[in-house]
Amino acid sequence: MKVAVLGGGAGGAAAVAELTRAGHTVSYWARSESTLAPFLELGGIAYNGVLGTGIARPRTITSNLGAAIKDCEVALVTLPTFSHAPMAKALAEAGWPADRLVVLNPGHTGGALEFAHAFETAGRTAPPVVEFSTLTYVARKLKPDEVTVTGRAGQVRAAVLGGNESHLTTATMLFPGASPVGDVLASDLCNVNMVLHTPGAVLGVAWVEATKGDFTFYVDAMTDGVARVMERLDRERLAVAAAFGHTLPNLIEEMKLIGTVEADVTDTTDYRAAIAGGIANAKIKAPDSLEHRYYREDFGHGLLPFRELAQIAGVSVPVADALYALAEAAVGINYNTGGRTAEAMGIASLSKDELIRKVSAR
Repeated sequence: MKVAVLGGGAGGAAAVAELTRAGHTVSYWARSESTLAPFLELGGIAYNGVLGTGIARPRTITSNLGAAIKDCEVALVTLPTFSHAPMAKALAEAGWPADRLVVLNPGHTGGALEFAHAFETAGRTAPPVVEFSTLTYVARKLKPDEVTVTGRAGQVRAAVLGGNESHLTTATMLFPGASPVGDVLASDLCNVNMVLHTPGAVLGVAWVEATKGDFTFYVDAMTDGVARVMERLDRERLAVAAAFGHTLPNLIEEMKLIGTVEADVTDTTDYRAAIAGGIANAKIKAPDSLEHRYYREDFGHGLLPFRELAQIAGVSVPVADALYALAEAAVGINYNTGGRTAEAMGIASLSKDELIRKVSAR
């Protein structure tokens, strides 16, 4: 297929590598010309790790969005979640057809809803949007022209908004391991990051500021107390999912499917041991400041939309509320400003039943 990969970070670079290896025709777009310059000089994107070693050579490397999407059948968005709405507006203005698929890798919580609403706000009919619950890679750009991929998700959740089964089939063909779920509320609530990152981020804020993140987030910071808060937050996530008619795995079971908790873990109720024992995340350092995405993206585009969904579902989420309030105070930010609110997702006026009907429409 002809795929436009939109996003200059490690996730986008890894996607270019995987898709070109699979024989797809790929165009690569990033907003920053300085980000693209090393790739243009090399003539491609160097990669190493679990995808192999080589140089992926997309047909186009450009900061011109119109050139990147020309003749493409799928637009793959690998940007941070706070860029989803601006990218929807940009694609709408660039003429992305309403019958061509957009894939958010990842959508996290509320991604497809926000993207479609932003596209429509730009005066266009929204295209079908498939969202993945989490990024399909553990990847870092350790060199300007090279991506190191240390992990490939074994399974992520996928759902479509405004489309049908054929769109899900296309997305899962591009990314084997994407597992369809009933609707985007289910994929929204399978976002592990809002449960995995937020307790340690809030409860470890003094350590982050004192050491500039010189400790391992999933080992050193995964204390018994943090794990207990995480487990309580996870219960709230499962309760909201149940209110919308979905029975989901707990955090540890979901992470086993992704591959960030080891497959031989049998006690999925021991959050500390399971997470601290995961090989893929063992060496990942903590945030180096309160500007890190764990404090920005995972609250403003994770816990915020989760709390909005909980309110629509009529489910009390006191742990999520407490973490959210403490993060706003510690970081000194109002996450509603530019965050993924119910208004941003286009669902502020909907009841629970109306929201279920909206995401179930085919």
